[in-house]
Amino acid sequence: MQIYDSKERKKLPFKPIKQGKARIYVCGPTVYDDAHLGHARSSIAFDLLRRTLILNGYEVLFVKNITDIDDKIIKKAHSQGVSIQALAQTYTDSYLKDMDTLNVLPADITPKASQNIAQISNLIQTLLDYSIAYKLENGDIYLSVEKDEKYGSISTRGSQDDENLARIKNDSHKKDERDFALWKSYKGADDEGYESHLGLGRPGWHIECSAMIESSLAYSIEESADFAIDIHGGGADLLFPHHENEASQTRCATKREIAKYWVHNGFVNINGEKMSKSLGNSFFVKDALKAYSGEVLRNYLLGVHYRAVLHFSEEDLLFSKKRLDKIYRLKKRVSDFAKAESSKESSQTLPKVPKNEFCKEMLEAMSDDMNISKALSVLEEMLTSANASLDKTPKDKNLKSQILQNLAFVEELLGIGGGDEVAYFQQGIDEAQKSIIESKIAKRAQAKKDKDFALADALRDELADMGIALLDTPQGSVWERVETL
Repeated sequence: MQIYDSKERKKLPFKPIKQGKARIYVCGPTVYDDAHLGHARSSIAFDLLRRTLILNGYEVLFVKNITDIDDKIIKKAHSQGVSIQALAQTYTDSYLKDMDTLNVLPADITPKASQNIAQISNLIQTLLDYSIAYKLENGDIYLSVEKDEKYGSISTRGSQDDENLARIKNDSHKKDERDFALWKSYKGADDEGYESHLGLGRPGWHIECSAMIESSLAYSIEESADFAIDIHGGGADLLFPHHENEASQTRCATKREIAKYWVHNGFVNINGEKMSKSLGNSFFVKDALKAYSGEVLRNYLLGVHYRAVLHFSEEDLLFSKKRLDKIYRLKKRVSDFAKAESSKESSQTLPKVPKNEFCKEMLEAMSDDMNISKALSVLEEMLTSANASLDKTPKDKNLKSQILQNLAFVEELLGIGGGDEVAYFQQGIDEAQKSIIESKIAKRAQAKKDKDFALADALRDELADMGIALLDTPQGSVWERVETL
């Protein structure tokens, strides 16, 4: 297993802290709005990493936090006249629903900042005790960056002349412009405060992740003196200042590094610009799901290597859907065999990792820093070969069994192809339309039974005009929606 470490800027062999185990923390959303395609891409990228590790035999503990305390949440909640808890919960539920629709495996643990005030306060107190943090007269607490000799080692940013410091909110009372807030004291009615031995206030953004890693995921000092967890992940925009600051405060408080490996996914660009809410060009997942299924969207977003910039294009999305079409078309060709086998006890537990060359090549590709291009090339070759073999020997049960195992493996590894093959080709048809289609099909069946072939042909033509194609089988007529690009 090879992964690209953002700190070292190169691919490295994955050598976990504990043999056969992998502990991963990924920065989750700040829940003040609906999830956008950037959130979706990041979630899918780390979902692929998690699936790859699991199929390589690792026992994975996966944690993704929810930031439910933030200036933006407070501002929006007050403007809407609701509590920040209610607003944050609404968008948390929306986010989790969207990720489930994209077939992202749920995190093993989903800690929230608001539920970890004690843990956060204790970590800040440790930094105060070490004289690495300092308290202002107004009650705000900052970390003194100059006390950390390794500050900047994750991102190579943060020197005194770094122009990126403009991203850090300045405070004239700070000792150094690089210093960042650990605790913000309560400022009045327009603010939000939590009771703590530090005083009434709320945590800064960076400290929550360090505290939640220590409390929910980290190995004990006795187990690992050098690193708290194996992998810390997130979007490339978090590298500085967020992840740099996380690394600093954990290093200073615990005397060890927060993560052995740092992994970051690339941006999503829309119309040539990085997608962001501040630019007003966010593409919400919920809006994309109005036009496309979660599986179609997932299939598109995973098709570009996770570290590369993804230039969103609806044309590319539709083109990538052809890959899904091929998967489900093959699945449909072996569906009768699959149904027959599903009733047999011996077929109910397919091996998690079938021992064949296709599965080996797929897993090897994804184990090479998630080389999705190579993996999809192997998949395309399998689909072409499988169809050619079925053309030659359409009744070969061993062949069909192998195809089913291959498709099951694709579902396990990439999270696509696990749906119903009939329903897949009927996407985009609402229930009212389905009722009309089924009625016409029933009338056509009766017309054929009555040998009224003119009526049967007319009904077929009517369905064709509706964009519906019919396939007559011994079990009756099966219909599909014909897509026009």
